[in-house]
Amino acid sequence: MKTLIIGAKGMLGHELAKVFLDFKPFLWDMAEIDITNEAMVNEKIGDLAPELIINAAAYTNVDACETNEAVATKVNGEAVGYLANIAAKLGATLVHYSTDYVFDGSKKAGYGEADAPKPINAYGRSKLAGEQAIQNSGLKNYYIIRTAWLYGKDGKNFVETMLSLAEKGQPIKVIDDQVGSPTYAADLAKATRGLVESKKPSGIYHRTNAGQTSWHGFAKEIFSVFHKQVNLSPCASSEYPLLAKRPTFSVLQSTKLEPMRTWQEALRGYAEETRYKKQ
Repeated sequence: MKTLIIGAKGMLGHELAKVFLDFKPFLWDMAEIDITNEAMVNEKIGDLAPELIINAAAYTNVDACETNEAVATKVNGEAVGYLANIAAKLGATLVHYSTDYVFDGSKKAGYGEADAPKPINAYGRSKLAGEQAIQNSGLKNYYIIRTAWLYGKDGKNFVETMLSLAEKGQPIKVIDDQVGSPTYAADLAKATRGLVESKKPSGIYHRTNAGQTSWHGFAKEIFSVFHKQVNLSPCASSEYPLLAKRPTFSVLQSTKLEPMRTWQEALRGYAEETRYKKQ
């Protein structure tokens, strides 16, 4: 299957390139295409004529989105519509990634695919715009994959941040009143291939590592897995003010597919696969 991966130099893009290696995918990033340029999207992707388009490109700086919402919406919303339109023209399948932040975090049972989105920050609004652009495009074959709290080997992420702080030997405070599901990018890439090959109906699918925790709980497990002795304490979101408001409970429930491995198992897998191997 002729496959194009957009955002190939990002954290998820790197993992997708490995998982789809036997497809001999075309790997494009910003140097190859500006997805916010509709004419370029139509020309370059039209000429390539892929059967599968995987879009891992996104504006992901949640706080920066608050002051750059127009740019975020262009990248995460309008540009996704351009990809959907060319995919429809080519008869291709489009895979696109969305986020737990399309929800407001008020539902303590977690969110299924059919729950109504209600974003509370600019990033969430921009990602919801992308979902809607696909759904309104007339594209027949697509998978919108919502995920959460992504980390991986090729990019800035919470795990690496915590390990870096641990090296400094200072007390660490981490927010304990936001709950979600940490997700390993390598697992998400494998889940993406599984979904594509399953020939499941087009629509929205939730793919995160199973289970839930707070950022503090995640940090505690990181330090345990990587054998780091730190002075770790919990704090409230109010003690660590950020530009963008975060949902307090954004656990994604997978109602259409079998759960992925637990976030704890995934973290151990990440540890074994990185330079921070267990001593």
